[in-house]
Amino acid sequence: MAYFYCVLGVWIFLLHGHVTGYPKRKTSESEGIRNCTVSPPHLPPTVTNTSERLSALRQLMHTHNITAYIIPTTDAHMSEYIAERDKRLSWMSGFTGSSGTGVVTLQKAALFTDSRYWVQAERQMDCNWELHKSGLITSIGEWILKEVPGGEKIGLDPYLTSIDDWENFNQALQDSNMILTPIEGNLVDQVWGTQRPPPPTSEIYQLPDNFTGSTWQEKVSNILQQMENHAKKPTAVLLSGLEETAWLFNLRGDDIPHTPVFYAYTLLIKGNISLFVDRQRLSEKALQSLTAQCPGSLCVQVESYEHAGAGVTSYAQQDSVRIWIGTEYTTLGLYQSIPQEKLLEENYSPVMITKAAKNSKEQEMLQAAHVRDAVAVIRYLVWLEKNVPTGSVNEVSGAHYVDHLRGEELFCQGPSFETISASGLNAALAHYSPSNTTSRTLSVNEMYLLDSGGQYLDGTTDITRTVHWGEPTPFQKEAYTRVLMGNVDLSRLTFPSKTSGRMVEAIARRALWEVGLNYGHGTGHGIGNFLSVHEWPVGFQTSNIPLEKGMFTSIEPGYYQDGEFGIRLEDVVVVVEAETKHQVSETPYLTFKVVSLVPYDRNLIDVQLLSREQIQYLNSYYETIRKHVGPELKGRQLHEEYSWLQEHTEPFSHAPLMVASLGTLVMSTLASTLLTGA
Repeated sequence: MAYFYCVLGVWIFLLHGHVTGYPKRKTSESEGIRNCTVSPPHLPPTVTNTSERLSALRQLMHTHNITAYIIPTTDAHMSEYIAERDKRLSWMSGFTGSSGTGVVTLQKAALFTDSRYWVQAERQMDCNWELHKSGLITSIGEWILKEVPGGEKIGLDPYLTSIDDWENFNQALQDSNMILTPIEGNLVDQVWGTQRPPPPTSEIYQLPDNFTGSTWQEKVSNILQQMENHAKKPTAVLLSGLEETAWLFNLRGDDIPHTPVFYAYTLLIKGNISLFVDRQRLSEKALQSLTAQCPGSLCVQVESYEHAGAGVTSYAQQDSVRIWIGTEYTTLGLYQSIPQEKLLEENYSPVMITKAAKNSKEQEMLQAAHVRDAVAVIRYLVWLEKNVPTGSVNEVSGAHYVDHLRGEELFCQGPSFETISASGLNAALAHYSPSNTTSRTLSVNEMYLLDSGGQYLDGTTDITRTVHWGEPTPFQKEAYTRVLMGNVDLSRLTFPSKTSGRMVEAIARRALWEVGLNYGHGTGHGIGNFLSVHEWPVGFQTSNIPLEKGMFTSIEPGYYQDGEFGIRLEDVVVVVEAETKHQVSETPYLTFKVVSLVPYDRNLIDVQLLSREQIQYLNSYYETIRKHVGPELKGRQLHEEYSWLQEHTEPFSHAPLMVASLGTLVMSTLASTLLTGA
């Protein structure tokens, strides 16, 4: 009987995990977090003094007779990542996160952001600013209703406000008698003045033919055909998203750090194509490509970027026109310049939808880029193993070195975003980026999270690995393993065509949910061919489009223990046709193929928690890594890295599952005994 209870205990241990209590968040001034409750306030060196800026802004608010002013974190193209000259909220508040909304009244200033950035905001804002831990329009509206008297005016920039946000703000304030007031001429820009960075002047260039999936003429013809086939017969398509124009014309620039796009609008009319851009910045080859067929149906008229609004307004005044827009990327300012009866509104433009599914050449290029990217990451992990024990690596130097290694790879044009190199408690900040004031020395006794990617002429990459070189705690191993289980479970999923990502997103969270853990960010995002590292509309959130063959998305579950450590495992996958036992549907079922090719940290995996199917999947994945990355390492004489790869892709044993099977047998025996009374 003692043996029976021993085995029973092992079975319960394997089935349900072995965490008896989760560590609580540690808070202290040593974390570099502000404390506004003491006198004088404790302000870390990462804080920006905003008193003069807020005072100047409020003077302008008085001039415009407004009581509150809304400051978003975007640009005139609704971009996620923005240029320095467009970081208005960052300049005004000190908060540098990529998602948030600021509201300034005549007495107060408030920042609204989600859980990814709460600690970051506490590190960067002074005591002039309140932090509100939600980014929802409803919560912002509720705060305005509380702080602003009824009948007052709430100002915003219509060219930085999305259509949806405008409507949601109106709804939130509808019973207050407040007036939501568009103000042209951004007030923050006026306070910023000559200190604001100037407009870009760098060259806009054409991608070489061998790095494009189709010619721009083929892409334009495809969109024109979609216009012809649409039931509502649009006569024009307005493109406001920077990726849309860059992809459509096979052009690239560097107006936004790490994202090869440029400021432009496109008005695609049957028989007439208008590109609103700084003509002087177009390379000679790019300009020749666009205008070679002029006059003609595939002739591009290059017009001034500043004339985009006037051009759209002028066209909209003509008879019998209908302009097709994607509301996700069209600002309120442009939207209001088009009469309602002449609008065809959909969430995304046909260009965004078309570029979401990569053709065969684009798929090949993206996968090739990920092989070279894996070489750079593996070289970095090997370097870390040798140098971290010496205490010679910190977060900043590590980030610089992995960027350097990527830069040595063929076709690399730089990082695809600011590298997240986070050790220990800094890794608990999901979007932390190291600086000289926050950088910590990497230690064998702490977790280290690396989220990084590269921009290559043939594709964009994004991968996250979390490692520990010492003795992780049982809780850290369980949390890591459950994050891995979520990654594996979603990656190996088979699902019907046209399934929305939000319908299957919970699969990545299931192993965490089972023990009361979770993460506060999305599970994945689309990725481009030498474009944005976060490419909409593909992914697992509510507003994403259904998954289709040829789409690339990341899968990136995580877990973050505030004040202690963070875990994220991110891979890029492509949607492919699945082989199923039964084929009763005319449309094949789909699954994912992982194109990121770097092994996970064996030191953090509790194999006893994994199912047989999960282990089989990991072993198959490791065979794929050996097949594609191994020859690349050998061919470049990277012998140390090749040996490391062989060691870290050794197959996992199924042996621990034998104990679980024995436990299941014992439980069956126990049930039988209880039923028979033996």
